[in-house]
Order: sequence, then structure tokens, then C-alpha cells
Amino acid sequence: MERTEFINQLKGLDTDGKTTIDLYNEISSLAMNYGLSGAKEPADRNAYYLSMEFLIGRSFFNNLLELGVLEETRNILAQKGIDINVFEEIEDAALGNGGLGRLAACFLDSAAGLGLPLQGYGIRYKYGLFKQAIVNGFQVELPDDWQRFGDPWSQRKEEEKRTVKFADMTVTAVPYDVPVFGKRVNVLRLWQAEGNADAEKISEYLYPADDTEEGKLLRLRQEYFFSAAAVGELVEKHVKKFGKRFDNFALYDAIQLNDTHPVLAIAELIKILTADYKVRFSAAIQIAKETFSYTNHTVMPEALECWSADLIKKILPDIYALLMKLYSKQKKELKKLHCTRGEISEMAIYSPKKFSMANLAVFIGNTVNGVAKLHTKILKNDLFKTAYKYYPEKFQNKTNGITQRRWLMLCNRELSELIDKTIGAEWRSDISKLSGLNSHIERVADEFIKIKAEKKRQLFEYIEQHEGIKIPDHFIVYAQVKRLHEYKRQLMTAFAILEIYKGLKDGTIKNFYPSVFIFGAKSAPSYKRAKAIIKFINEIAGKVNADEEMNGLLKVVFVQNYNVSYAEKIVAGTDASLQVSTAGLEASGTGNMKFMMNGAVTCGTMDGANIEIVELAGRENNYIFGAEVDEIERLKSEGYDPCALLKTNALHNYAVSSLIDGTFPDGDTGCFKELYDALTVGASWHKPDHYFVLHDLEGFVKALLKINADYQDRTVFALKQLKNTANSAYFSSDRTIEEYSSCIWKLKK
Repeated sequence: MERTEFINQLKGLDTDGKTTIDLYNEISSLAMNYGLSGAKEPADRNAYYLSMEFLIGRSFFNNLLELGVLEETRNILAQKGIDINVFEEIEDAALGNGGLGRLAACFLDSAAGLGLPLQGYGIRYKYGLFKQAIVNGFQVELPDDWQRFGDPWSQRKEEEKRTVKFADMTVTAVPYDVPVFGKRVNVLRLWQAEGNADAEKISEYLYPADDTEEGKLLRLRQEYFFSAAAVGELVEKHVKKFGKRFDNFALYDAIQLNDTHPVLAIAELIKILTADYKVRFSAAIQIAKETFSYTNHTVMPEALECWSADLIKKILPDIYALLMKLYSKQKKELKKLHCTRGEISEMAIYSPKKFSMANLAVFIGNTVNGVAKLHTKILKNDLFKTAYKYYPEKFQNKTNGITQRRWLMLCNRELSELIDKTIGAEWRSDISKLSGLNSHIERVADEFIKIKAEKKRQLFEYIEQHEGIKIPDHFIVYAQVKRLHEYKRQLMTAFAILEIYKGLKDGTIKNFYPSVFIFGAKSAPSYKRAKAIIKFINEIAGKVNADEEMNGLLKVVFVQNYNVSYAEKIVAGTDASLQVSTAGLEASGTGNMKFMMNGAVTCGTMDGANIEIVELAGRENNYIFGAEVDEIERLKSEGYDPCALLKTNALHNYAVSSLIDGTFPDGDTGCFKELYDALTVGASWHKPDHYFVLHDLEGFVKALLKINADYQDRTVFALKQLKNTANSAYFSSDRTIEEYSSCIWKLKK
């Protein structure tokens, strides 16, 4: 279909009497047909991105942008009396939880945009991540039936369904193909589990609760299900093309494992090659070593999956037997390298009663990469120290990135148009050109200030509509939006707000520019502390927002059901991005990049990609505080007493004591007392304040107040913000994907 044909069909679309959903599906189908008409033949060599999550977000606007017809569609609908923004009520496909899934979606976007053949494999969850409601300050999880509006952006491929076998059931894996538009049309293939009721549970929910054996088994089934379907399909395609010759398999197929969730794909490939095609075991291992690469996304122990050997043996006996055989082969290889017994134990695929997915991925992976310079350094020097000693050539860094198409062009049309007007539109196809903005910053500062004000107005209007909270247009926006986890230290931000609130009340903080703190976060349903932090933040918000003395000075908002669409509004309207994780624990972060690209300063620790943000945009244009990795390690080894700190710092004591002194109710759950104890007493599994919240709190408050003071010279502050935008090109996922392609996948455009 030609572009003019799509435009003519859209002009001829009858809109009378049709619902928003009807129009959404019809326009989407027209665009889908137009986009697929430009699809090219498959490449000889392809990369495949296996990920448990793909946090795609709303497809409608992004796909129209990628197809180059968004503005025409907007104008044609306007002529028919329809505001294209009505389609914002069509909710996101929440097939991911946070940065891991959003990164996967950005990667697919960039690969298509660059013309590189990268295909995705995942699960077509019926409900995806839960919808979050806040009831009496507590998170409540509701099913997210994202398909209730229809699903015009995917195609069911009934004829390509596969069978995945477990010891106790056989499941049909039916692929749904989601096209990813760009210079080439790539595909995200999502598998839906079908069969009996037990089989269908496999693709029902993203991350089912795994605090029971039944829950753990379901999670294991999910990981094996999509990995086995993907690998089985790739082997079958190879056989159709080359027969039973597999020595060239890795010449045509590169498989990237996005964290440990799809690592069973390694075992599945070796199993298929040896059992179905009689490839020698050692040869099959070598093929796997040439095919697979592994991206590590975290140093947090709970995310480095170890599966119970008994559970694998129970439902995947063939995989269990193969893993044990592979472990025996690994030991022999490591002994040949003269590894000590202790070193072999550290790298072992198997230890008593469990299999380490990370160790399996590192042993087999052709490459192992971290996702920011500091993170990769920690992998080499700490997490995989022994493996790095013996396999140094495997380890690489690939600093994460975000797609500028969604996170600047789509979510911030106004700023994008200012950039076009200032340096030309070439940056849209070559993001490195964005650095040209550096020589025009002072000239465009006034226009930027107006644009930021407009994006704030849009954000505040959205918040009022969805949360019922009205925020004056001139407020500074501080935002902390990300998954709720203790190491990300949303609790520290809550304490900082309380200290600022007290200072405003007693007059010790003067000349304070009116500000709003915006939080957006979901907690895992079984993560009690994270849910307690959400409750605490909402209690603070209630107190601050109800205080008439604060009405024109300070507000706190915890947005409900934070998702990609909410993020698009928040990143464009924010002045200061709060990236305050404990140093050494945030592998990279990608939210920090989205804020930077949209002209927000970073207020954060020297952690993850914050370090590279500061290197590129200048420390003077950001606000850095807190202990760095070396100091954190010293505190761990030499000792750290948060209680002594509370005794000497009255402000900290005021903020922390509010957890237990009756200032805020916790619904008689005891959850605030548990938070207090975690900071002051510790628990059986950790020392007091093991994320060093109180250690960094004073520096954090000072940084927040410095931002507040600097902002009052609006032009000077705008120069800092623009400096961040102008130097954000490095954080495009186009750059990241180019690096994966050239250094790992060896793809051709």
C-alpha cells in the first residue's frame, strides 16, 4: 500500500456514530496494513531477543509516528471533528514491570529504526502487570485486561503454533506477531499458552506470586514455555533451510538472553540438538556457546535466579538430566583451566539442590555484558569476579539507552520542534546531531522555558483528571517514578519531604520556591515493605496537601497505575529527576535518560548511568550527593550505626520517628513499625539501614534545596536543563543497538 492510499482511506473513513474503540481499531488496522506492505524479506543473519517482559506501551501513537503519518492522521481526524488525543483512553499493553521490559521495547524500536534484523520473543500475557489502585493509601492490585479494547496491532499465526512438553502436561504455544515499524519491519513474537485450564495459566499473568511451590512451578513453566517455543522454532527453520547441518547455526542466528529468565533456552537448544538430531554433546555445547549471549541487569541476589533442582526434575526431567550432564562437563573444563575447588564452586551451574541460571549463562554465553560502566565494573570485580579471571574476553559493557522516537519526538512534540527549528531535523534520523544544540543553548533558553511550562500544564491537567489533585502551573516538579524497591530509596525521598515540610512550617527554610514531588511506582504484590512505603508516602501526601499553610508552597502526589503513558507526560514536564539509589545497586536506570533527554536535571547518587550523565552533561549541570561505591563498601566492612546518627540529627529523628509516633496511621497493620525496625534494628537477613538511607539523607535534602534556590534564576536553570538535552544523544538506544550489533550480533543493515 502506498502512503497516498493510506491517507485517502483515512480521509474516506466514516466516523459518524462510531465509538472511540471502533475508530481506534479501524484506524489501527489501516495503519497496520500500510506498515506491513513495506516489509522486507528476512535477513540471512538475525538476532533474537528473548525477554520475559516487553513493556511496549500504547502502540497507536508510536506506530503512526514510526510510519511517518502521525501528523496527517491528527489533521485528518481534526477535520472530521475528532481530537486524536481521545485515543489516550486506550490503555497500555502492560506486558512488563519496569526498566527491563521497557528497555526490550526500546531495543526493538531502535533496531527497526536502524534497519537491523532483530526479532523479539516473549509471552502474550492475558492480564500483564496488574492495574494499581490506591485505597486508603494502600496499593490494591486489579487485573489489567488490556485486550478488552481489541488488539489490532498483532496477528495470530495459527499455522505456526508449536507444542511445549512438560512431564505432566502438553501445552500449545500459539504465536501472535506484533510488527515493529522502522526502516525495516521486525517482529515481536509473543507466545500464548493454550490447551486445558492448567496450560492456559502459563500465559495468564506476568510474574505470578511465587511464595508457594505451586507459584514457583508456574513461574518455571513460563520461563521454559517461551524459551522452548522460541528455540524449537529457530532450529526447525534452520533444518528447513540447511537440513541437519548445525555447524553453521550460529552463523545465521544470534540469541540474546535478557537477564536470567530465558536462560533455560540454552539447555533446550542442547537438548534438541543431541536428542532429536543426534549431534554430539560436546559439539552441541560449542554451538550453544557461539549462539547465546547474556545481558545481566542487576547485582541484587533475588534477581539472580536459582531454580530448585527438585522442581526442574519434577516437570522437566530431560532438562534436569541435561543440566547435570552439562555441570559435569563444566567441572572438567574448569579443572583443565586449573581452577581451585573454591573457584569451581563459585562458577558452578549446580550447587546442592539448585541450578544457577546466571552461572549457566556466563559459562555458555559467547559474551556477558553489563548495562552501564559502573555496573560492568562490578560484574568483573565482584559478582562474576572468578569467571572474569578465566574468561575475560567474554565481558563487555553496553550502556543502556532509550528510543528518542517515543521519549522525545512523541512525548514532547514542542521541544522536538524547537530542536528542528534550531539545528534542523537531521537529528531525528541521526541522534548524534542533537549535540549541535550545545552552541545555541543561550539563544533558545526563553523558548525552552515556555515549552517546559506548557508540558507542566499538560502534566498537571492529566494529574487533576486522574488523581483529583490540582497543582499550580508555576510549581517546580521533582519526580521519582520507577519500580518500588528499597534500594531505589523512595523512602529517603519521603523523609526528605518531611524535613522540608518541617522547615517550611517552623520558618527555618526561607525563600522556598513552590514545589511538587511526584511519585509513580508499583510494588510487587508480595513485597510488604515496598507496599508499606507506598502507604507512608500517601499519608505524607495527605497531610501536606491538606495543610492550608502549604497550599501555595508544597504538594506531594503519588500517581495511581503508573505506566508508559503516564511516564510520557511526567518526563516531559519534570524539572528535577530523582535518581537516588544506593551506590552500586542500580545497574543502569533508563528513567534517568528519559528525563535528561527532556530537559530535566538529575538529582542523584553516583550510581548506574548517572555517572555517565554527569560525565556528558557536566556535574555543574546536575546535583550529585551521597556515598559512592567505595564509601558504601567501607561502611559495610567497618560498621555503620544509623541509631547514633538519629541521636545527633534532630531533623532525621523527626522524620524517622513519624513512622512510630502516631503522626501517620498505618491501618493497624504494623507496617510502619516494621519499616522503622528495618532502619534501626535490622532483621535476620540484614543489618540496620542496609541501604544507607539515613547516611545519605542530609546530603539529599541539601541537594533538593540547592535545586530550589537555583531554579529561582529561571534562565540560568534553563541553561542547565538544556545542557542535559543537548548531551543526551549517547543515551539513545540507537547507539546501544549499534554496539550490540557490531560487537555481539554481527548484523548487517
